[in-house]
Amino acid sequence: MRLDYRVGDILQVSCPSTEVRITGKSRNEVTVEWPWWTTDPDCDWLEWNGRVALAANPDSHDWEHELFRIEPTAEPLSIGGTCRIGIPPTTVHVVDVGHFDPPLETGRLPRPRTEVVVIRAGLSYDAEVEWEGYGIDPEDDIPITFDLLFRPYACLVTGDEVADAAGRAWRFDAPWDWSPFDGGELREPTWPLMLLSRNGGADPAAAAALEHATRTGSHRREITRWIDLARATPTRANPGA
Repeated sequence: MRLDYRVGDILQVSCPSTEVRITGKSRNEVTVEWPWWTTDPDCDWLEWNGRVALAANPDSHDWEHELFRIEPTAEPLSIGGTCRIGIPPTTVHVVDVGHFDPPLETGRLPRPRTEVVVIRAGLSYDAEVEWEGYGIDPEDDIPITFDLLFRPYACLVTGDEVADAAGRAWRFDAPWDWSPFDGGELREPTWPLMLLSRNGGADPAAAAALEHATRTGSHRREITRWIDLARATPTRANPGA
């Protein structure tokens, strides 16, 4: 079943090692013939040459965010020769999800309908940086496997309105992004939680699931589990986290 990705998800991603031909190299990058995409004949303003450059070593500024790794690493690589590329099992956390309708024109096929931007565990998202993370189209032809390791507040969806055990009403936008209706201090919602509204109306099944999920534990414990797995600071840290 296709996963509906969302910010905060912690995933394990991997891709089988595949042999490719080397078409270029520099001190910190290796360019290869990409085995999974084809040129888009109907895109007349972008022309993709069938090649992708990958970070080759830790000296590359993209090394931390690059998911693909090149093998072998200990032997000299030569243009015209071959190497293997793949993604070893890697824990990442989702920092952004984009949807494109119509699909995005990139000069290659398939055209992306979704982009999931991830960062390796151990790295925190910095909103001041113009671009960071690694964008993946989960529906394209690269055989990447996605395994959901943890979704904080999996029983809630963006826009849910809830009441906590202290009698405060909140809007949920992300595991660490809660807005109290009373305009007071953010602090943290006190478990257990009660669903007031989803998509503008009642949802008894979702309400029962939320009550059951928050009967034990706490907001702090939920976020702490996320931090332990991601080894990172949440994108927008709630003061109570």
